[in-house]
Amino acid sequence: MMYSNTHMVSVAIIGASGYTGAELLRLCAQHPEFEVQYATGDTQAGTLARVLYPSLAAAYPNLVFQEFDPAKAQEVDLVFLGLPHEASLDVAPLLVDKVACVVDLSAAYRLKDAAAYPQWYGFAHTQPELLAQAVYGLPELYRNQLVGARLIATPGCFVTAASLALTPLVRSGSVDATGIIVDAASGVSGAGRSLKHSSLFSTVDEDFTAYGLLDHRHTPEIEQVTGAQVLFTPHLAPMNRGILATCYARPSGKTPTTASLLAELARFYSSEPFIVVGKTSPSTKATLGSNSVHITARFDARTGYVIVIAALDNLAKGASGGAVQSANVALGLPETMGLTQVGMYP
Repeated sequence: MMYSNTHMVSVAIIGASGYTGAELLRLCAQHPEFEVQYATGDTQAGTLARVLYPSLAAAYPNLVFQEFDPAKAQEVDLVFLGLPHEASLDVAPLLVDKVACVVDLSAAYRLKDAAAYPQWYGFAHTQPELLAQAVYGLPELYRNQLVGARLIATPGCFVTAASLALTPLVRSGSVDATGIIVDAASGVSGAGRSLKHSSLFSTVDEDFTAYGLLDHRHTPEIEQVTGAQVLFTPHLAPMNRGILATCYARPSGKTPTTASLLAELARFYSSEPFIVVGKTSPSTKATLGSNSVHITARFDARTGYVIVIAALDNLAKGASGGAVQSANVALGLPETMGLTQVGMYP
């Protein structure tokens, strides 16, 4: 279904009480065509959104988180799922083809190989037909497939950064598609709102640690998007928001230069409103609150490595902003609608 400027898009956010849900509420509040009519948060049912998130008070003075009711969700045009992976796996079949578009922010429909789910996510995939139907929600790489999509799988935050950094160079053959290393750091909000020792202030403050060594679940997703073999190591940084991905690859064929790498990335993203390619080393704070991704590259002639670095806001472009961007494409709205290219600084 394509929407005109005379038709407001009614929106439901299932799982709206988490961080990605709160970010979706923020983005929908500034979207001229989206109107949130239903927001669920089973653990917070009956709670005013403004009580849990005072930042939402002006836009949603009377919005109350409700329990999930499929019949209510089926009454809107656009549904965002901000649920755990297995919950999305169960809920999506109740809504796909009942509404114009379902945008899932979990990993339930990201991996095209259903057999990969037990290894990487610990559950068997029970919806192979929907998995085949789902379109990957990264417009910079899958825009044509997103037009008219009924089910969208929003990428992981680490995956968005690493894939946008590496894919142009892998596709062109500028770098070898094997032995790529991705070191990436995330803000604590990437762990979600639930109470965990690993994300308590006293645990995270003044600390920097690697985790998910050799087996982080975003690894197969990065490999699926880039078409490359990747060793991925995530790190937790003591900041609220942000992803900084530093990617190392060997050149393939002609030896590049820093200038040639930057030129190739700039050409690939020349018409992309949210991609900034430049010489400056990217900063997570420069992307704060925006849907932009800042990318740079270098070639180190001494060691023979290509370095590509990308920064983004993990809750915006890395999750809810990317979801809104993909929904805009699917519904035939201007892709940048409701989203900003400009970060909050300082």
